[in-house]
Amino acid sequence: MQSKELKTKIVRSDSFDPWFNLSLEEYLMQNVSDHEVILYLWQNDRTVVIGRNQNAWKECAWEQLEKDGGKLARRLSGGGAVYHDRGNLNFTFLMRKKHYNLKKQLTVILDSLKNFDIDAQISGRNDLLIGDRKFSGHAFCFKGQAAYHHGTILINSNMDKMAGYLRPSKSKIASKGVDSVRSRVVNLVELNPSINIPAVMDSLAESFEIIYEKPREYLTFDERKIDLSSSYRKYSSWEWRFGESPQFDITFSERFSWGEIEIGLRLKNGLVETCVVFSDAMDEELIRKIPPVLKGVVFSTESISHAVQTMYSHHKEGKEIIDDIVKWMSQGTVL
Repeated sequence: MQSKELKTKIVRSDSFDPWFNLSLEEYLMQNVSDHEVILYLWQNDRTVVIGRNQNAWKECAWEQLEKDGGKLARRLSGGGAVYHDRGNLNFTFLMRKKHYNLKKQLTVILDSLKNFDIDAQISGRNDLLIGDRKFSGHAFCFKGQAAYHHGTILINSNMDKMAGYLRPSKSKIASKGVDSVRSRVVNLVELNPSINIPAVMDSLAESFEIIYEKPREYLTFDERKIDLSSSYRKYSSWEWRFGESPQFDITFSERFSWGEIEIGLRLKNGLVETCVVFSDAMDEELIRKIPPVLKGVVFSTESISHAVQTMYSHHKEGKEIIDDIVKWMSQGTVL
């Protein structure tokens, strides 16, 4: 069996700094061996983490966050903005793509919570729910031959801070039929008052060992034990967290079943000179490949639609996103 060939490792971070923890996550992905699965457990203190392609200016009250001593971070994966504090536990499963098994990875989490008499359900591709309330959101990253699946587990997080720092778009609120962040999420402590972060960490480790059937190797890191200074500079930089925000000649946005997308274009002599795309779509790689496809294209419905269609040959797994964008562009109400 494949599982007999695998080595497992559990890595914990003693740091609460999001820029260090994301640097360590990327380091682990870059260095995961061919027959290895790593469970990485980490926490951030007063942090908003946005998806790879999101607009930092719109997703959160970052100025207030920083004034309060918090940090804004941008991760490698797609998806939406999340709030982290010490009442929230983050997990990451890291492996080579050939060993990626989402059902198996989710089972580690679900089984670990049964130790606290919590019966959770999977919703779609990136949420875990108790009833109709979310306590865990997930995102994914595939880079070269490596992959990771990471997410949050709300245990005793500050919901007031979460609602104050996050700014869901009006279209997202309307599409989900909710009035606030608080109405959609739940802390696990509300379901079991005895639950806490160390206990969930231990339960995840136990569940991971049982499901992957291998002895555990434990490693703990902090800023003194590993030099991640180069990666840390990237994650803490203004360029990575905020990116370029040029003045656009035209911007348009829409929400689809897979997420929200906003496209900004700067034009010169009737051609697209600059294109920036913001999105909370899970397929972060596909979204990042839209701007170079549109650069230099004639600013017209037909030309823009045709340019996006050329992406089919290289992104067959992203057909739904491409189809929706092409149909949206072709309607002629955007351009």
